[in-house]
Amino acid sequence: MEGKRPTLASVAAAAGVSRQTVSNVLNAPDLVLPDTRRRVLDAIEESGYRRNLAARQLRTRRSNQIGLAVRPAGDGASRQVLDEFLHRLVQEAQHLEYRVVMFAVEDDAAEIEGFASLMATSDIDGFVLTDTNDDDPRTDWLSERNVPFVAFGRPWGDDDATHAWIDVDGAAGEREATEHLVDLGYQRIAFLGWAEGGSGRDRRSGWLEALQARGMTGEPLERAVVGDSTAGATLASRELFDAGADAVVCASDALAIGALVTARERLARGTLRAPIGLVGFDDSPVAQALGLSSVSQPIQTVAQLAIRSLLDQLSGAGAPAMHELVAPSLRARSSSRFRLDDSDDAESAAVVDT
Repeated sequence: MEGKRPTLASVAAAAGVSRQTVSNVLNAPDLVLPDTRRRVLDAIEESGYRRNLAARQLRTRRSNQIGLAVRPAGDGASRQVLDEFLHRLVQEAQHLEYRVVMFAVEDDAAEIEGFASLMATSDIDGFVLTDTNDDDPRTDWLSERNVPFVAFGRPWGDDDATHAWIDVDGAAGEREATEHLVDLGYQRIAFLGWAEGGSGRDRRSGWLEALQARGMTGEPLERAVVGDSTAGATLASRELFDAGADAVVCASDALAIGALVTARERLARGTLRAPIGLVGFDDSPVAQALGLSSVSQPIQTVAQLAIRSLLDQLSGAGAPAMHELVAPSLRARSSSRFRLDDSDDAESAAVVDT
């Protein structure tokens, strides 16, 4: 296509589809099979094809803009998951020539104010929500005004909610993590989670279900930390090891890093018997660098589904709201059998046995 301005017809020829299929991908992607849609999007990107957005916006009365609130980074390594989600979401939106308009907020009330402000002063087609929580007021506000939106996270505390959402199955991830540690021979597998939040309850339920399914029906050994604090996890994991835990399943990598600090300290002093099993959740770059076993979230899939769900709503085709639970996967590393190398001391880096 070099030397010529790409057209709808040339993109269709490159992708091996009809012009109508290319048009559907651009204007009603829900009508196109995922593999075909991806092939067309790749051909569009490779060719550099650009539509006349001004004419399209006049025809469809859409702005091609999606709103997304950005909250303070916080302390936990799990915030990196939301950073990745934001990047992937923008990437997927750009494929379809949509722009993600970001605005900074501190809490739910401020986010609702942001919705109202953007809707009054800008042309916004819909919103993507993150950080869903119990009885979330944002979903009610948007639903009452018939504003298209999709949430990354389930409607915790509202079983009757009908709005679109995509989430990662935290219970399934922690079940797999717990079963992994049981298979390695650990007998006292503890859970280190959060004191609040629907996702924390979800992940805890997977750990407990796995223990019960494997016949480990003794008194559950667990501790909760306020927030996603590595320092808090360090203190809480001391109590778990004091109570006899030989492995710990954690609700996040930030918590698992705290448990790792305690395990190193105890092993170096000889007050804990190796190996110790440790598994986090989120598969952050820090976890990968430390050799920490962790449950990986398929964030690219979540972002793709979120954009698809929002565009389904904007198409006006009447498709049912998407309720999608995506399966994570365990990345087993050396912390599943954690021990200090003979050359290490309490301050040195941990070397683990696979």
